[in-house]
Amino acid sequence: MKVTIVGAGNVGATCADVISYRGIASEVVLLDIKEGFAEGKAMDIMQCATTTGFNTKVSGSTNDYSKTANSNVVVITSGVPRKPGMTREELIGINAGIVKTVADNVLKYSPDAIIVVVSNPMDTMAYLTLKATGLPKNRIVGMGGALDSSRFKYYLSKALGKPSNDVQGMVIGGHGDTTMIPLTRIASYNGSPVSDFLSQEVMDKVAADTMVGGATLTGLLGTSAWYAPGASVAYLVDSILNDQRKMIPCSVYLEGEYGQSDICIGVPCIIGKNGVEEIVTINLDEKEKALFAKSADAVRNMNEALKSVLA
Repeated sequence: MKVTIVGAGNVGATCADVISYRGIASEVVLLDIKEGFAEGKAMDIMQCATTTGFNTKVSGSTNDYSKTANSNVVVITSGVPRKPGMTREELIGINAGIVKTVADNVLKYSPDAIIVVVSNPMDTMAYLTLKATGLPKNRIVGMGGALDSSRFKYYLSKALGKPSNDVQGMVIGGHGDTTMIPLTRIASYNGSPVSDFLSQEVMDKVAADTMVGGATLTGLLGTSAWYAPGASVAYLVDSILNDQRKMIPCSVYLEGEYGQSDICIGVPCIIGKNGVEEIVTINLDEKEKALFAKSADAVRNMNEALKSVLA
């Protein structure tokens, strides 16, 4: 199984590293427009093979898309990362043209690939990729929900004082500081509702911390985070390549589900060898439905900025 990662920056390289040492794919190609950058990252990763015991072949290429041929999954991380004080929405004009060009180029050599979109603003870039390529909707997957949910579970585990792996939680809605919806009502600790252990005030703080989780890291690091985003992409790719059919919140194209159409936004999905195998409908309460509708309105407003790119 072959994976191409376009964009060898922090997120792309971390994704390649995790895929390699976990043996998720037999081959990973890193591609970047910066001369020698992807080649250097690939060489650095390959020099870990004997010490970490992996057998994945990792190679790099400077803008030569022929090296990506016959990829099963293509991950698009290309684009400008957020700077402190910058919203994901501000990146639309910069990143839309980049993502469209990348999608067109990878499909020339891997026409059957499933595309995982990571570039921000992720929901809008997933929508752009779908509309620009004309691919079936199951083959375009936006990664954001997997990352947001991992951050949600991190904050829940801190509040509970318990291991993250014992906590279940999900974030739906747009992948943005004001549009994501951490579902505290159905979050659980080893099968019991977290509300049995945490007050509403604490759960509200967990939700608020989750929503600004990316911005918090950007403020601390001076750029976007990369370890958790890269690992979240690898987790999603693993479910695709190995047909694990995990339920993962992803930004996917809706046609009436959750009362929304003609939009890519985060909802729980079954992810397998065909990409999005199924969109899972969970019962939202009235408050959650209202928040989801508001989130969809915000994402749809951002999509309006794509008109010139898609024309």
